[in-house]
Amino acid sequence: MKGVEREQAIMAELRRGNLPESLRDFKPVRLAATNGAGETIAATIFVMPDYLAVGSDHDFLYIPMGFDSATDIARRFGCILPTPKMVDAIYEQAACRLQPQPLQPGPQMRSTAYYCRHSEMIRRQSLALGLPLGTLVSGHKKDLVLTNRLSRNEGRVAIYGWHRCPGSPIQPLSTVHGARYADYSHGIRLVSATVLIDGECRSIFEVLEDPRLASVLSDEGPIRDVRRIMGGRDLSYGGLTG
Repeated sequence: MKGVEREQAIMAELRRGNLPESLRDFKPVRLAATNGAGETIAATIFVMPDYLAVGSDHDFLYIPMGFDSATDIARRFGCILPTPKMVDAIYEQAACRLQPQPLQPGPQMRSTAYYCRHSEMIRRQSLALGLPLGTLVSGHKKDLVLTNRLSRNEGRVAIYGWHRCPGSPIQPLSTVHGARYADYSHGIRLVSATVLIDGECRSIFEVLEDPRLASVLSDEGPIRDVRRIMGGRDLSYGGLTG
């Protein structure tokens, strides 16, 4: 499969719940910031421990997706995509940082064969490290992310990450590709739409849009169109595990 046919097959499997059980136990990641008023804000987000995959714990495939498909699945699971600041925090707090494994660039980057090859490379690296399923891991994929650039660049996808070490991503924030673009290096990390702000449950949408609070989750300040970017719905107090 390729293109639209493959994307439709991926969506159909995820919609019927065909994903590893180990991805359903979200992990806490903590962030903090001091806003313009001098207030220190503490946040805890809850993130999928690894990138989205189709299959079981013992037989799964990491599945890159286009932006519209990724946001559709995130909404269905009561989640949101991360910001670059969240991606950095996830990498810094991951129990294990896997090494990026780039493949030869070219048209084949979007092929199912490359998806399978890269997934197997990650699996072998994880097995060599003895990682238990459900461990919070990072470093092995670029993230699809939320950014204000998406409001200025309609019909695009934003990607960021693939860290070699903290503060050093291979992929700086980019909106070069169209929204349907996906290649083997991309990963979908879901973040619960419920966030703790100073210990209180809040909608992550409200926090990202709030000028007083947004800096704890975004280096860009408020992401004012976050609901529209994610498809127009506020999925507060959701999450794959409820």
